[in-house]
Amino acid sequence: MKNRLKSASGRVALVSLLALAQGCASLEPIGNRENVKEGESYQAQYRATSDDEAERRNRSSVLMNAQRCAPDQKLGPPGSRMVPADIDILSPGDLIEVSISDDDEISGKYEVSQDGMLRLMYVPPVSAKGRSVDSIEESVRRALIDEGLYNTVPLVSIRVMDFAPARVFVAGAVFEPGSVTIGSVGATSLDRLRQETLGGRTSERRLARALQSAGGVRPDADLSRVTVWRGGHKKTYDMRPVVTGHAYPDPVLLEGDQIEIPSRHCFQEELMAPSAVAPPGVKVFMSNLAVPASSNAQAAISKDTVELRYGTRFLQAVFSLNCVGGARLTNSNRSAVLFTRNPITGQSIVIERNLEELLRRGDRDDFDPYLMPGDALACYDSSVINITDLATKLGIIGALGVII
Repeated sequence: MKNRLKSASGRVALVSLLALAQGCASLEPIGNRENVKEGESYQAQYRATSDDEAERRNRSSVLMNAQRCAPDQKLGPPGSRMVPADIDILSPGDLIEVSISDDDEISGKYEVSQDGMLRLMYVPPVSAKGRSVDSIEESVRRALIDEGLYNTVPLVSIRVMDFAPARVFVAGAVFEPGSVTIGSVGATSLDRLRQETLGGRTSERRLARALQSAGGVRPDADLSRVTVWRGGHKKTYDMRPVVTGHAYPDPVLLEGDQIEIPSRHCFQEELMAPSAVAPPGVKVFMSNLAVPASSNAQAAISKDTVELRYGTRFLQAVFSLNCVGGARLTNSNRSAVLFTRNPITGQSIVIERNLEELLRRGDRDDFDPYLMPGDALACYDSSVINITDLATKLGIIGALGVII
């Protein structure tokens, strides 16, 4: 019995020494190539927390972010600009029905060919790509007269049955630049639409859909200068009203269109909200394991990623991570680490926050970053939990009934 007590006393002494060492020792400060500590990175919210009253008053995150912005186009307040009614225009692959008075031979269903031409029987090809139905009808009437098939102007009616998908290219301040296909429908719906429906819709082949399909616009995007290139010509659209719920330009896109969005080189918090051009959600990698393991199942975290609402902040995510709450004695000193990247420079960034401190600060929003797609979060237990876990493994708690 004396030997057992002596052994237990030795273990308690060992734990005490380890606890003292843990209290005295600390990990090296987190290093970043960018000056994250002073707020000179992508988000000012990444910077280190401060108790300086002057900084609280004069260096809010919103102000610091705005100071880095390049000027946008001054086109008036949202809602003051009228958005013209859009005209549906044709693209390669679109299915149409052509009706010509008293002519069942030429009338029928046609598809705009890949070179953008409409090829009717007995008449030369008519250009269709990028043109409205009304203008194509006029060209068909003229072609029928020119070919001598009619002596008087015939009645020509063209109706769209189905708009085909279009492959377009998106570059600039989006999360996933590259080619995207918009306007596609499922295979079962495609046959039904093409065979039974007249009057196709282009709601899925518009500019906003292309931006969202390219991962959504980044918070540094200049929505006042969204440019669409088509056949060597460009047109610029001011899409800022999309984030305020006002009417915004949303033109129909054609196969091969190229879209460019410049960057304002700053973080704009007003773009961190769900909208027609924002990412559909944020996929974040999470870990909340007291001991590293092969999976996160025991921490109630999915195997790979968790999808959060776009606009979610760091503190909201750690709640989702089961990293906040519990007994105050053992959980009040937990911390969490955020791994992210500056989407403009590509530099990786790592920041750490003491959760209890962040929770209690009145100016928490200035140091509570927004999450970007692909970010990673890890939660660290408090030193009390670590000591308790160590004592359990040494057999002091439970086996001998010794309480620390």
